[in-house]
Amino acid sequence: MGVDMGELRGTHVPVLLERCLELLAPALDRRGAVHVDFTLGLGGHAEAVLERHPDTVLVGLDRDLEALAHSRRRLERFAGRTHLVHAVYDELPEVLADLGYPAFHSGLFDLGVSSLQLDEADRGFAYAKDAPLDMRMDQSRGITAEEVVNGYEPGELVRILRQYGEEKFAQRIVSAIVRERAKGRIVSSARLADLVRDAIPAAARRTGGNPAKRTFQALRIEVNAELAALESAVPAALDLLAPKGRLVVMSYQSLEDRIVKRALAERARSTGPVDLPVELPGTGPSLRLLTRGSEPPTAAEVAENPRAASVKLRAAERIDEQDQARGAARERPRMSATHGGRGRRRPGEHQEGEGH
Repeated sequence: MGVDMGELRGTHVPVLLERCLELLAPALDRRGAVHVDFTLGLGGHAEAVLERHPDTVLVGLDRDLEALAHSRRRLERFAGRTHLVHAVYDELPEVLADLGYPAFHSGLFDLGVSSLQLDEADRGFAYAKDAPLDMRMDQSRGITAEEVVNGYEPGELVRILRQYGEEKFAQRIVSAIVRERAKGRIVSSARLADLVRDAIPAAARRTGGNPAKRTFQALRIEVNAELAALESAVPAALDLLAPKGRLVVMSYQSLEDRIVKRALAERARSTGPVDLPVELPGTGPSLRLLTRGSEPPTAAEVAENPRAASVKLRAAERIDEQDQARGAARERPRMSATHGGRGRRRPGEHQEGEGH
């Protein structure tokens, strides 16, 4: 990997830490609760959970071996109630089965790139730092961004930039890449960032931040198969969530948030005929949404941690099957009047069960 695992690198300010803990607390307060951190990273959220809930067991997943080394060192005082596993989050069913847990009670996804991956130039994620074009979250396997940039057919590169980066200048960028790679292999993040900047019209470069942002996002998603993993991971997690268990997901771009929103909404509504006046047994929702749509960070949170600026938080609770049974054949609830305003409700103000 080119990294000494004894040399711990990177800094970490957990995103929306207090809000996550507040939402998860009812599930974490249960005796013997199992908490799954699907994206362990540098362990900031996990450490807070273990400190505040001394009876909770942690199952921490991460595909990044260096991040796991960090977390193992950080959480070593809790070693008796932690299981840190080298795995992608869609591998949860196998991980829990191996550990002998039939379900979990609390879970957190903190999606996107970790602080370690962004801060350390040699990982190749940051367009503002020159590094080999790697972008693998798990540096022990898989293709690199260099292989994608230099080896994919032009049409496939255009599709990736449009689909995963929502880049409207994809064709121009790929044309520049193809011309450049015909002269010699593109191997550095700085060279790629320069190519992207020069390919985009000058007027478009003046707004929206670094012009390479969308291209680097698209390549990262392709290299790590992030969206495919997320599409299977969220439903699998909901299947294994215990009754009254809670799940919090933080996403940082619209493609991720769309997947999460769809997965939660699907289970938060009835599957019975809409024209019946009563809820039929087995057709009621299995989830209760805990946030009104997606919650953004507050200005204070962004000031404290600028990487929280784009975060969208969603949370849900698994409905107890006994509660479902007691509610069978009941009259459908009438739709309430729409709420005025769309601002985030702060702790104590939000109305649980709302979503859109």
